[in-house]
Amino acid sequence: QKFFDLPALPRRQIGGRETMSMGEATDFGALGDLGGLEESTPAQKFFDHLAMRYVIAKDATAPHVKERWLASLVLFLIYSVRVYTINGWYIVTYGLGIYILNLGIGFLSPASDPAADGSVLPTTEQDEFKPFVRKLPEFKFWHSVTRGIVTAFGMTFFSFFNIPVFWPILVCYFFALFIMTMRRQIQHMIKHNYVPITMGKPKFNGKDDN
Repeated sequence: QKFFDLPALPRRQIGGRETMSMGEATDFGALGDLGGLEESTPAQKFFDHLAMRYVIAKDATAPHVKERWLASLVLFLIYSVRVYTINGWYIVTYGLGIYILNLGIGFLSPASDPAADGSVLPTTEQDEFKPFVRKLPEFKFWHSVTRGIVTAFGMTFFSFFNIPVFWPILVCYFFALFIMTMRRQIQHMIKHNYVPITMGKPKFNGKDDN
């Protein structure tokens, strides 16, 4: 029996730090910062659980395209009514419009640059079918637009975002930027012969037996 009773190893100083004995090292709770896993705090667990629930709810809306965009349109109408009633926060609305315009350009642009790799949609029936792959997918486009509307709506509750500005100038700037941006995008579509709409893989009828 004395053969199996191993004496506890003495503690030693290594680099100014006291090490643990073999018996103490078997207690994983005593490892601390020597290699043990740190347990998440209740606040971290709460926010992780909340983020997981948000991702699950967001992914559940993916198949419902019309319903998603209709809900976003309702949110935008509510935001527009609020900006009109409070008569302010026009710079926030201008920023929201520029943000959505940039997202729209990504939605209409191909994932790969046709000028670099020559990847375009087929122009004849003999060409291989190549569906249009967007730089910004529809679901991410919708999510970013909706998140921008909600963020802008929340900013209207803080007065320091209400920067005095002559709003007709912002409207002129936005429409000028919109026209120039869309003109450049249409010219890019015509130059590389692509349309940012995929109607599905074409089906060709076979020859009649008669």
